[in-house]
Amino acid sequence: MPVELPRDEVVFTLNELIETCLDGQQGFLDAATHATNSELKQMCMEYSRQRARFAAELHEHVRRLGGRPDESGSVAGALHRRWIDVKSAIVGRDDEAIVTECNRGEDVALARYREALGRNLPVQSRAIAQAQFDQISHARDRIRALTSS
Repeated sequence: MPVELPRDEVVFTLNELIETCLDGQQGFLDAATHATNSELKQMCMEYSRQRARFAAELHEHVRRLGGRPDESGSVAGALHRRWIDVKSAIVGRDDEAIVTECNRGEDVALARYREALGRNLPVQSRAIAQAQFDQISHARDRIRALTSS
């Protein structure tokens, strides 16, 4: 049986997911602000709120582990973040471009979660990350369906 990560590495991994959620929260909010289609606008707001809930859930879990949760989202110069250029990419663009950026953001978010789930996280941490991954995957599929309709 693989050995679980040390607490500091678990906290680091969960903080990366918090950054991912905060970036997604802001990215979806920016997308909702610029979307013209009411269904797309509503969906983006829903996912912005969802990512805020995910971040809050991860914050609480990090605190329970005795760690200090990230409060800021991505930091300049940190690993590539999926939503870093969303606002500039969608300003003045149509809903199709917004959907494309949302899809791109979700693909990167899923990759970050896959990376975290590939580590030997404690059972409770893994359960939280897996549940969030599943919901992000569903969101990505729902957004992707907009491009085929």
